[in-house]
Amino acid sequence: MANTVITPTRMVLNQQKARLKTARKGHKLMKDKCDELMRQFMDVVKLNKQLRTRVEEGLTAAFASLQVASSIMSPDMLEQSLLYPRQSVELGMSFKNIMSVNVPQYSFHTKNNDPSEIYPYGFAQTSGELDDALDKLARVFQDMLELAQVEKTMQLLAEEIEKTRRRVNALEYVMIPELEGNIKYISMKLEENENSTKVRLLKVKEMVLQDAHHYE
Repeated sequence: MANTVITPTRMVLNQQKARLKTARKGHKLMKDKCDELMRQFMDVVKLNKQLRTRVEEGLTAAFASLQVASSIMSPDMLEQSLLYPRQSVELGMSFKNIMSVNVPQYSFHTKNNDPSEIYPYGFAQTSGELDDALDKLARVFQDMLELAQVEKTMQLLAEEIEKTRRRVNALEYVMIPELEGNIKYISMKLEENENSTKVRLLKVKEMVLQDAHHYE
């Protein structure tokens, strides 16, 4: 709908046309960005599904081994065996830019690379199932960390998609139609003014001719 308070001049008309050109270009760029974000989002969703399946399977296997170990060992012995961990883990975080969205990249490294350091106990009074449970938990930890990274990425991409979609809709359904209406309104007013000017000029010409030739 045209803005009826806008000044119908050629300068304003040119300004409105320039704004409309910019708005259409911006709409295309934002639409392309939204489409690419959706493609990236769907790829992350697929990866999330795969990781979640791996993590659930890994945790299920680890808890099954832990359940067997707890049935063999006494509760006190099991608790004592796991009370003082020998290995420590440091978590790092960096960022990756996906279509102007900074998504986290998690990484970790252990205090040392000795695989036996995940067992905080001696092997004399513990069961092999407990070793197996800790080994499976250690192997699933990387997948759990990647799953957390992927789910955070999904959240950030979804927020950016929604924000971009709102901007696309604002351009498509509000700004561009308003600019088109303004241009139509100004063009119509300018045409009316030109027609009025032509009529006045014809009237003046007629009056001049009447005065020059003395006829009515």
